[in-house]
Amino acid sequence: MIHSIIIMVLVGIFAGVLGAILGIGGGMIITPVLTIGFNLDIKYAIGASIIAVIATSSGATIAYLKDNVLNLRVAMFLEIATSIGAVAGALLTGVINPIFLYILFGLLLFFSGLNMIKKIWGKQVQTNATSNDAIAKKLKLNGSYYDKNLKKQVDYKVTNVPAGLTIMFGAGIASGLLGIGSGAFKVIAMDTFMKMPLKPSSSTSNLMMGVTAAASATIYFFNGSILPQIAVPLALGIILGATVGSRVMQIMPSKLIRIIFIPILIYLGVQMILKGFGVNLLS
Repeated sequence: MIHSIIIMVLVGIFAGVLGAILGIGGGMIITPVLTIGFNLDIKYAIGASIIAVIATSSGATIAYLKDNVLNLRVAMFLEIATSIGAVAGALLTGVINPIFLYILFGLLLFFSGLNMIKKIWGKQVQTNATSNDAIAKKLKLNGSYYDKNLKKQVDYKVTNVPAGLTIMFGAGIASGLLGIGSGAFKVIAMDTFMKMPLKPSSSTSNLMMGVTAAASATIYFFNGSILPQIAVPLALGIILGATVGSRVMQIMPSKLIRIIFIPILIYLGVQMILKGFGVNLLS
């Protein structure tokens, strides 16, 4: 029993560090570990991963808010589209064939991975957009943060707000209809489409994930999918890991964060496309 608790805490620390750095939930780490390593029913693994997302968000967001890295206005604005999409996805269950969505979002992940590869190996991309977006200007979505790696203040302008909203709405539908996390899509919407720097994109995604997961956690709690003996040690490890990860991310070069993020996008893309063809990697 003690051995299992220690393993849970260590897994939580690793998931928290990675989640805080990349702005994604710990489900892609925790769910395989619990289902394959501990032979736990997928229902309870998903319940634990929901708690993991909340813990990651809580541990990382405090540091990001304190250091003014995340963009609170962008987070709240995009969360509207995600929430509406999630409700729409839940209502569309049984109406839309999920195969189409799995393949579509899998391809989107591949596209985003290729876009990040271009940013790494291509010419240095400017960290702030030069064009003004009327919606971003009106809603005061543009922001700035101090990059501890570059040791300078970075001002940036948010662009392509409608495209970002569309991706977030689609991610919400996928989340509600398919029951998947949308952390990677949140980062994609901000980094790839809205041209925000990667660090504010990642930190803002952390805050948004917590808001989304908190709504889902109530349902999972009342249907008995959250086991305290699993969720508690995981959450303790994740909060510690997320606190460390939020500090590490701010001193890491953005290029290194992208290098870590690319294989994760490709893995998630493969997983979703395979699910679209009826192959479940965790079954």
